[in-house]
Amino acid sequence: MLSEAQILTALQEVKDPEIPAVSIVEMGLIAEVHLEPEGVLVKITPTFAGCPAVEVMRAESEKRLRALGIDANWRVSVQVTFDPPWNSNRISPEGRRKLKEFGLAPPRPHNGNVDLIQLELVNCPYCGSADTKLESAFGSTLCRAIHYCYNCQQSFEQFKPL
Repeated sequence: MLSEAQILTALQEVKDPEIPAVSIVEMGLIAEVHLEPEGVLVKITPTFAGCPAVEVMRAESEKRLRALGIDANWRVSVQVTFDPPWNSNRISPEGRRKLKEFGLAPPRPHNGNVDLIQLELVNCPYCGSADTKLESAFGSTLCRAIHYCYNCQQSFEQFKPL
């Protein structure tokens, strides 16, 4: 029988197609892992209810789990859930580091209350400067906002705090 650690290691290979530098484990999308004698159930929580990448991540997760060499009769189920709802505090420190390397300003951890200040006060992922400005709360995807850095004169996106 597989362990939860083996399951999570396999899921480390599953990337969000919109942010291929970060795994679904590092993004905190794994809501639950249930190991049973006859199979495994993994529940993933997308960052947004309308996330267009969720079905790709669900199918890839199932594929990675089946590739572990388990018995053909063993049941593998990957389900999408919104309970518990995802929030940006679930991003691991490694995930935050990789978001920054990818050019996305990671959201700061919060106490459960997200307000406009957390969307506006963002350090540039390229030069680290805090001399930035929120250009638009709407980026290339629902989970991103667009900022401008006055120091290095780069536009960049922030992964929104939720």
